[in-house]
Formats: sequence, structure tokens, C-alpha cells
Amino acid sequence: MLAEPAPSTTPTPAAPCLDDTVCNYIFDRTGNEWLAAGGYYLLVKPARIVLIILIAIVIRHIAIKMVDRVASSASEGKGSGLLRPLRERIPMPAREATGLRLERRRQRSEALASVLNSVASVSIFAVAAMMVLAELGVNLAPLIASAGIVGVAFGFGAQNLVRDFIAGLFMLLEDQYGVGDTIDVGEVSGTVEAVGLRITTVRDESGVLWYVRNGEISRVGNKSQGWALVAVDVPVGYSVVDRATGVLQEAANALAAEREYADDVINPPEVLGVEQVTPEGAILRVTVRTMPEAQQRLARELRRRLTDAIEAAGLSGRTPAASAARADGAPDVGGPT
Repeated sequence: MLAEPAPSTTPTPAAPCLDDTVCNYIFDRTGNEWLAAGGYYLLVKPARIVLIILIAIVIRHIAIKMVDRVASSASEGKGSGLLRPLRERIPMPAREATGLRLERRRQRSEALASVLNSVASVSIFAVAAMMVLAELGVNLAPLIASAGIVGVAFGFGAQNLVRDFIAGLFMLLEDQYGVGDTIDVGEVSGTVEAVGLRITTVRDESGVLWYVRNGEISRVGNKSQGWALVAVDVPVGYSVVDRATGVLQEAANALAAEREYADDVINPPEVLGVEQVTPEGAILRVTVRTMPEAQQRLARELRRRLTDAIEAAGLSGRTPAASAARADGAPDVGGPT
């Protein structure tokens, strides 16, 4: 009867090395369990951790370079149509491409690049930290589950805050408005003094400073974007409409031709004709398309010029209301409104 073979006495590697190729390789070559385990913990584990950190740093560097390159292209106006802000995808007058506009575009690109770089850095290093913890033998399942629960609770409790940040990010990305713009956001209208990811600061005409949460802005009317329209209504008598039209057109053209105002006028002035008929007479409307920042200044000067032109032509007292006022001894009150 044949004797049964003796059981193998070949040692097996320690438990931490069972699933590691390097540890098994050292054990197969040396047959020393302590040496295999020591090499695994003193060489393999630290090398893997260092490699993870180095790869994370390299990936972060590449991501930041890509973001900076896209931001640089956007600041120079070379970005794709998808990344261009809304204000650059609509018709604009040629004078909009000024040095001030380029500086604003550069500041906006730098702000977006800073936000994206921070998001990329946090995401990459968070993944690297979890991989390092896994290498150290930390069970990530409870940690991930806890993080998920905390994330859900944070999402429910701070949904307004998250909405504000997302709305602010898209507002910056699309460049809907910026510092110095005059905007209307519903209940508040005024000049933008500060723009953030969560809050937009607006000062109204009475000097009140409003803090508006970006998530609560459902619509924005930007009065500083593109061009503005100056419209002046001039009351005249029924019998002098044709003559008054010529006088107003000549006065408006003279204003637009002056060096002080020529750069602010986009299109030649127009006398649209009779805008309204009232018991006192007809109302003629004069319009000029101008730069937003010059709207109020040009409107005041245009009213003055039209008033002087009507007065010089002897048409200011041709409306029934003005004639009645003169008969009562009151001064003439005709002129643009």
C-alpha cells in the first residue's frame, strides 16, 4: 500500500500580501514571509501613495493649464461661439469694442478661471485623498455612504444657497451684466456696484444699496448693453406740422454733427412724424440711437436744441394751449417734453 504524500510545508505569504503581485513575487524569490510583508509595507505602499500624489499634481497642472488657455482665448475674443458671452452674440455697434470693454472681458475671464481652477483642484485632490486612504487600508464604504447622506442633507437644507451659486456662475459665464451697468431686475433698478457668485449689489437712483441674491433674479433688463434710444416728443400746432418737421430734423442733425456728440451718435437722428394727436395739437417724435453711457447727456442737450429751434422758428406759440396762455398774460410754454 502506497504511503500518502506528506502535506506541503511551503510557507504562504501573510494575509496583506495575498492579493499583491509584488509581495507574492518577493515571497516566491526569498521564501521569507517577514521580508515580503516588510517590503510590501515599507516600499510598495509608500511608492503607490507617492505615485497617486504625483499623478494628482500632474493632472491638476494640466487642468489648470487648459482652463487658463481657454480663459486667455476668451479674454482675447478668440473663444468658440458657445463660450462667448451673450452680449457678444447679438448685434453691437462698432464702438463697443473699446479698451474698457476688453479690460472688462479680461477681468471676467480671470474670475471664471479662478472659480474653475478651484473646482478642479478640490475634485482632483478629493479623489486622490480617497485613493490614498484606500491604500492605507481604510474602508471607504462607510465614509462614502456618510458623505452621501451629508450631501443629501446639505442639498435640502442649503438648496437656496446652491441655487444662488449656480445662477451666479452662469451669470458670469454669459456676462449678462457687470460692474457699472444699469440694470432692472424686477423690484430693483439701478447701477451695479459689485457682482459675486451669490450676491449682486445694486444702488438705485435714490442712493439705496440693494443686495440681490442671484438665485432670485428671474429676468434682467440691461440698459447699458448695446445701444440706447433717446426719444423726445415736441408739441406743435396742426397747421405747422410739415414746417416743424423740417426745423426739428435740421436741429437734430446739427447736434449729431458736432464733434462733442458725434462719437455718441450711432445712427442719424430721425423725425418719425406725428406720434400723437391731442386737442391742443400734434406731437412730433424725434429719436436718436446713442451709446448707453451718453443717453441722459444727449437727451438733455437734444431737448434744449429742439426747444431753441422751435422758438427761433416762431413755432412755440402756435399750439392752442400756448395761444390761450399768452392771451391770459402768461409766458409761452411750448417746447419738447
